[in-house]
Amino acid sequence: MPEGLRADARRNYARILAVAEEEVAAHGAGASLEQIARTAGVGSATVRRHFPTRQALLEAVSRKRIEALCNRARDLAGSGDSRDAMLEWLSDVVAYCVSARGLAAALSYDGNRADPAHENVCSAALEEAGDPLLRRAVEDGAVAKGVTVADLITLIVGIVLATESYPDPAGRADRLFRLAVAGLSPQS
Repeated sequence: MPEGLRADARRNYARILAVAEEEVAAHGAGASLEQIARTAGVGSATVRRHFPTRQALLEAVSRKRIEALCNRARDLAGSGDSRDAMLEWLSDVVAYCVSARGLAAALSYDGNRADPAHENVCSAALEEAGDPLLRRAVEDGAVAKGVTVADLITLIVGIVLATESYPDPAGRADRLFRLAVAGLSPQS
C-alpha cells in the first residue's frame, strides 16, 4: 500500500485491491475497471488515481505471488543440481501464472515502454530473483550462455497466454514448457 495516504484513501486502496483481486481471478487481465470501481463502492476516478494504468493494477494484484516466487528462487539458489533448481523454479512460475489469472499479463512486455526491465515491477523482481539460479546453471554448463531470465519469462508468458483457453490450461502449459526446455530432438 502506498505510504503517506490519508486513512480514507488507505481504506479505498485496500477495498479496490481486494475487489480487483477477485475480478482478475474471475475475468483475467481484462477485468473491467468500471466493475471494480462499482463493486468497491468508489468512482472510476478513484480507481485510476490509485492505479493509473491497468498494468499498475495487475502489478498490485500480483505482488504477493511475485514475492512468493522470489522467495522460492532464493530457497532454490544453492540447492542440488543447478539445472534442476532453475527448472523447478521456472515450473513454479508457469504454475503460478496459470493459476493466477492476470499474472502472465502483469509480466508481459508492453511495447509502449522504452525499457521493460525497469518499467515492469513484476518482471524486474523475478529477473533479479532468478538471476542467481540462471547464472549458476550457466556456470555449470547446464544452460547455454546468453540466455537471460527475461528470455525465460517471455517464453513462459507466451506459453501461458497461448494455453489459457484450453480445457486443461495447467497441463497444456506444463507440457509446452517441458517441450521448450527439452527441445524438439528425440531423447537418447
